[in-house]
Amino acid sequence: MRELNVKEIEDAVREMCISSNYNLPADIYKKLSESVDNEESAIGKGILKNILINADLAKKNRVPICQDTGMAILFIEIGQEVCLLGGDFEEAVNEGVRKGYSEGYLRKSIVRDPLLRDNTGDNTPAVIHLKIVPGDRVKIVVAPKGFGSENMSRIKMLKPSDGMKGVEDFVLQAVSEAGPNPCPPIFVGVGIGGTFEKVAEMAKRALLREVEDKNPDPSLAEMETRLFEKINDLGIGPQGLGGRTTALAVKVETYPTHIAGLPAAVAINCHATRHEERIL
Repeated sequence: MRELNVKEIEDAVREMCISSNYNLPADIYKKLSESVDNEESAIGKGILKNILINADLAKKNRVPICQDTGMAILFIEIGQEVCLLGGDFEEAVNEGVRKGYSEGYLRKSIVRDPLLRDNTGDNTPAVIHLKIVPGDRVKIVVAPKGFGSENMSRIKMLKPSDGMKGVEDFVLQAVSEAGPNPCPPIFVGVGIGGTFEKVAEMAKRALLREVEDKNPDPSLAEMETRLFEKINDLGIGPQGLGGRTTALAVKVETYPTHIAGLPAAVAINCHATRHEERIL
């Protein structure tokens, strides 16, 4: 059994909260650069160029890509051959978030009570998705999530008879109704199946995939391509001012479900789909 002190997890989370808010992932930067050449709208092309300039300045000057530095979402996998020592695991994660947002001068956006609205002052608590997996490693992904796009995410319990067309119609409706609010160009994560809570987690996890990868299932890969083209045909464009570049990628994930249901979820991220991974 491998031993790992939770202080190492705290330190990693602290560093990733800062770094992920300062640096746009390389695959996303590359996709944005390619989109400049493909965008037909002059305004849209200019917006895409400004997004790239903004990303360059954030990286150079070590400042956040966006003023909304998000709620800290963490996807953590713990190997079943790892023994965590030195304290409470969840508190170590939150201490990492607390230090990262303070030392990185990142906006504290979390309110303690969703109705009374008093700010916790340190951007905690984080939302933690935890998996126990084979092996002796701990994998941590930090994905700060701004709420301009989070507020545009949707879930729907469809009927089994709605089928693939029903899911695609739901995705297109969600993106269409979102319009400029999530700061397009956007990334669209789609979850299908599972249960009410499982499908939303799947949709959000889909946003962690590389920009250019495709679902290994051919029918789902085709669905991703079809939705990508239909979303860009909506004409929403960069920042909602018209154009062909509404989405930079669409990712679909599925899970077995009950015979009586067809849960579907749409998770929307803006172009600043911040995330960073580390393995301890």
